[in-house]
Amino acid sequence: MFLLKFRDQLSLVRRNMKKNRMRVFMTVLATTIGCAFLIVLASVGFGMQKSMQEELLSAQKLNEIQISGKETDAGFEQGNDEQIKELEDTKNVAAVVRRSYATQTGQTDAKLGDRTSDYASLLLTNMESEFKANLKLDSGKAPKNDREVIVGHHFAGSLLTDAERKQRDERAENPENPEEPAEEPEGYQGELIGKEIVITQTEQINGKSETKSWTFTISGITAAPARDYMEDYNIYIGDVWKDDMQAFAAKADGADEIEPQDYNEIKVYTASIEDVKGVTDSLKDKGYLVYSITEELENMNLFFNAFKAGLIFIGTVAVLIASIGIFNTMTMAVTERTQEIGIMKAIGAQPGVIRRIFLLESAFIGLLGALLGVIIAYAVSFAANFAIPLVLEAVSEGSMEGVDFTFSYIPLSLVLIAGGISLGVALISGLRPAVKATNINVLSALRREL
Repeated sequence: MFLLKFRDQLSLVRRNMKKNRMRVFMTVLATTIGCAFLIVLASVGFGMQKSMQEELLSAQKLNEIQISGKETDAGFEQGNDEQIKELEDTKNVAAVVRRSYATQTGQTDAKLGDRTSDYASLLLTNMESEFKANLKLDSGKAPKNDREVIVGHHFAGSLLTDAERKQRDERAENPENPEEPAEEPEGYQGELIGKEIVITQTEQINGKSETKSWTFTISGITAAPARDYMEDYNIYIGDVWKDDMQAFAAKADGADEIEPQDYNEIKVYTASIEDVKGVTDSLKDKGYLVYSITEELENMNLFFNAFKAGLIFIGTVAVLIASIGIFNTMTMAVTERTQEIGIMKAIGAQPGVIRRIFLLESAFIGLLGALLGVIIAYAVSFAANFAIPLVLEAVSEGSMEGVDFTFSYIPLSLVLIAGGISLGVALISGLRPAVKATNINVLSALRREL
């Protein structure tokens, strides 16, 4: 019996492929183009999914669950202290953040010396819960008493003098004035920690403008938001001032037409990301109207998985077209090596060995095409992510500046899928010629006939 070691089989495959380099090269090229097309096409779906996931995750914490109220037998119920207590007692809940607005009818200003912020938002909140929910500070520390507050990361930029406010208004009225371009005022540039600010609330009461003021000391500044386009001008004040501020707002004209709410925002934070689904399901069972990022991600991933599967299917068509070349190359190889096959069978080569040699040749073509296709796909992906944002920014005249979007993303899983498809198609394409080679008659082969 004729035995041929696997290493010898590989050497035979390499020798045979060198005999027809141009034909093999064209076949590998077709496989490379098909594999690269598959990867680049599917990478668009992976890129879109990655960008949207990052956008969602930057806007909300993974362990955060937003509460919009509760459905009871009596009907819909806004957030209240009873709900807060129930939420805090729920298993695996680490913190319950509840925030209220000081006023929904009037104007709130924050004054520091000769500077005033006219668009800072007051948030009345439980400071202990905020820090349990991992509120991060860029500088300063947590308030130690009721007169200390935390301001948003961009609050200093909103503190303007009268001259700077006039400059800002002029810029808003003439955003594109080539003759006299107005510069954006920078706001307060000094140290905020330890500074006193005066919060003034203005309401229309009985047709007259009335004000009430409170003085606080800044103890901390929040960390920058996850995205550059996000801005935080909030002033976080302890909820012990809630009754005082809201009582003044309740006197305003038209205040009785607004449905009162104990809390305008309620957010539950779980002990870990793994607990989000369990806590969400538990709260739903209790009648709470909830929203969590995990639910959004599940729905989004379901859509993108179907979308990516469709793109991979379309890309596979290109690989199948390339398989025609592999089939043709292997068929020609069997025809050209008929006498060689006959000699191998005459000296005792098993049909399985002959079949394996031709399958190895077709597999080698598929693997080489897949490898080159992956390299080309990564190059195209890199070029697309670099060039497309520049083109869009130029076309949109700068309106896309700061927008972070991945147009093409190639994970390892996509490389393995594309490589597996290319190898599988190559083996299937080479199977028929390999079987044909094993069925060649020895006497006919020695006469160089099929």
